[in-house]
Amino acid sequence: MNISEIENMASFMRRKIIDISYECGVTAHLGGGLSMVDIMAVLYGHILRFDKKDPRWEDRDRFILSKGHGVLGYYPALLAAGIISEEVFKTFKANGSDLIAHPVMNLDLGIESSNGSLGQGLSMGIGIALAARRKTRMFKTYIYLGDGECNEGSVWEAAMLAGQLKLSSLTAIIDHNGLQSDGESNQIIDNSNIAERFASFGWDVVSIDGHNVPEIVAAFDQRFQTGKPKAIIARTVKGKGISFMENDNAWHHNRLTRKTYDEALECLGVPATAEG
Repeated sequence: MNISEIENMASFMRRKIIDISYECGVTAHLGGGLSMVDIMAVLYGHILRFDKKDPRWEDRDRFILSKGHGVLGYYPALLAAGIISEEVFKTFKANGSDLIAHPVMNLDLGIESSNGSLGQGLSMGIGIALAARRKTRMFKTYIYLGDGECNEGSVWEAAMLAGQLKLSSLTAIIDHNGLQSDGESNQIIDNSNIAERFASFGWDVVSIDGHNVPEIVAAFDQRFQTGKPKAIIARTVKGKGISFMENDNAWHHNRLTRKTYDEALECLGVPATAEG
């Protein structure tokens, strides 16, 4: 996809997030899902190698959503990429659905890992990347973490190991939106120097605007130093694209009413009278 197509994909995904959050009729993790959208559009529209007709293709790139509560930024990407159908997508949070509030491993739906407890994805990604090296497979592994999630000690154990193993096929994306469920991240554990922390453990690091599609594409496409895992620190806005949600932690986990649904559609340029 070119830049314009990726941006259109991101717009499509934001609309789908709002629709499915309203239609499910219960609370959902809106803020952190919306902060992911532009990066996820780049990943699934430009970066990841996959076969939508064969989600189990052995040489597919692997994507792990470590901040598992961010599924609202994940499922619409699978939909836009043609990996899951609209029919499956609309089952979000329904009884018996495969698409619940956190990802459950289902390779046929393109979901590589289960995740609920934070801090686990990077360790899993290291295992996958190390296995690829030992089997001389060429696929790459991408892990999406939250900045609040990086308070977990397991993240830094994994970061140290990845640097020592020189896993150049591994990329971690840090959603640096500055908020977590308990409040402002820098007031809980200051992570303003998170780029320097990853670099100190032997990672090649780049910091970007996580909502600037050309900048995101350039970050993924650039050549990093040989023999190092890569960390992309993405400055993002929680609730991005919905003005009354942006940087408002009340929308970390909340429910859309008909009124707020219509307001959200207006933010996306959709007439408030439109039905979901």
